[in-house]
Amino acid sequence: MFAIKQEKENTSGSEGKVPNQKELEKELAEYLSKKYGDRVKIINPFVFPKGEAEGNGTTVSEAGKALSKINFEMKPEELEAYLDEYVVRQDEAKAVLATKICTHFNRIRYWERQGKHSGAEAVGLIKNNIIMIGPTGVGKTYLIKLIAKKLGVPFVKGDATKFSETGYVGGDVEDLVRDLVLEAGDDIELAQYGIVYIDEIDKIASSHNLIGPDVSRTGVQRALLKPLEEAEIDLRVPHDPISQLQAIERFRKTGKKEKRTINTKHILFIVSGAFNHLDEIIRKRLQDKGLGFEARLKSRELAEGYHKQVRSEDFMAYGFETEFVGRLPVTVVLESLSVEDLFQILRNPNNPVIRSKKADFKSYGIDILFEEEALRLLAERAFEEKTGARGLVSAVERVLLKFEKRFPSTAIKKFLVTRRVVEDPGGELARLLAEPDRTQDLEAFQRAWDREKEALLERLRHKAEETLGRFDTQLTEIRLHFVADRHLELGLDIPQAFEEVWQMIAQVREYEMRFFERVGISLKFSEEGVDAVLLRAKEAGVSVWSICENFSKDFEYGFKLVQEKTGLNRFLITTEAIEDTEAYIQKLLQTYFAKEAP
Repeated sequence: MFAIKQEKENTSGSEGKVPNQKELEKELAEYLSKKYGDRVKIINPFVFPKGEAEGNGTTVSEAGKALSKINFEMKPEELEAYLDEYVVRQDEAKAVLATKICTHFNRIRYWERQGKHSGAEAVGLIKNNIIMIGPTGVGKTYLIKLIAKKLGVPFVKGDATKFSETGYVGGDVEDLVRDLVLEAGDDIELAQYGIVYIDEIDKIASSHNLIGPDVSRTGVQRALLKPLEEAEIDLRVPHDPISQLQAIERFRKTGKKEKRTINTKHILFIVSGAFNHLDEIIRKRLQDKGLGFEARLKSRELAEGYHKQVRSEDFMAYGFETEFVGRLPVTVVLESLSVEDLFQILRNPNNPVIRSKKADFKSYGIDILFEEEALRLLAERAFEEKTGARGLVSAVERVLLKFEKRFPSTAIKKFLVTRRVVEDPGGELARLLAEPDRTQDLEAFQRAWDREKEALLERLRHKAEETLGRFDTQLTEIRLHFVADRHLELGLDIPQAFEEVWQMIAQVREYEMRFFERVGISLKFSEEGVDAVLLRAKEAGVSVWSICENFSKDFEYGFKLVQEKTGLNRFLITTEAIEDTEAYIQKLLQTYFAKEAP
């Protein structure tokens, strides 16, 4: 991306004038020619949107501006691969969610490009609103949060048990949509492409009574009908003092009463619940049709098997209005988690349970690692609680709370959680306090650190090709070690660690451009040269940019000298150039004159 800067001094007298497309192409071609010579040329001309300066009065739509902030060109398999990095099991659920959510945003993008987002094509739009079925702790909320974060869209969560026909936390069901605007930093256009997630939706199903709470539950369903499809929701409401103050401030500035609304046409609604006893309704329907299961399955597996055959009529029999079910066309079924699933969650380097606990201890300067035997025992204890992945947090906290309280007041800086620690926390705490510098413990910690790093490197190498496409840079062994170290030392998840290393590399490439703009000499760091800069930055504990700037004086003097002597204007910065710039410059001169001598 190139920024075009309008200089204050303009000899043509057209100060402030925005250059047209041909002028931009000419300037860009000249810039590329200076930097890369004849190797790089513009083949396909850029097409710039015409603005008011060209007299036609058309500008980029507000919706288009909002969509430009969203990663809305992602394909289903790319999003599914991202979810695989974080979520264990739930393969079918991940596939359905990735497909339908990507299609939702890509369809909006298609209409935007066609200029049809508000035309006849959008009339009668059937949104990919989703209903999720699954027991507690299987990752329903976690999945949707991950997706919203990856796409960069605002996300809000509500609990259906707090809804009533007359209000939701002092307001009404539309307040969730208004919350999207707050999450989007008061950017209404961006909020109109957000995700609203409503949990415990099964609690607003009626049991077909005519009195009691069922009337209110049916009312809540009906109150959700319009937002689920398309509705204009007023952002200024009497029970919201903030919106009232904002309206007063706008009136003070403009002297006009401004009605601010948000349209729910492109807002994706996702609802979820455990749906206890739904399997009985499905089983009865199948048996009535002679389609029962023959396999001998456990009760849990049997219920999930029935859930995968759910139909709209089953939701209606459960207590939902026909119109409500019709606005939730996509169904996703999540599976219960076994002991092995919980163990794999703990072993996943991206899992928030262990990463959060590492961050807790790291805040006191303490490094903590977990042996696999300890993780398996924690998974077994969590499974006994019957709360899915939520039980992992409780199991870990019960074991480590005393250590977290006591260790910050000691000199202990390395803590390896072994099976003995899980089985007897009190006894192991007393032993570690009595022998804080025990050689065997320190050696065991180092071995565990080395094992975890090697396992992580093997995982990174295995996924190198996939990650390479995502970050558009070579993954040298040094860079893989950087990613592993960022994860182990700082507790970053793997994508975050990759992003940080990629940003370091980007600083080197930015320095190349800045050096050319300042000196007029083109530098290109080789991949080994980039790695050398990264290593120097790590050793010195400073930014990559600082390391590059430290070379500027020597580079500028040395390469200008070579340019004057030889006429060369482009130089490759290798590891040798970084380690001994003066020797590298002398070698360049000697090599050049040796070639010229004959």
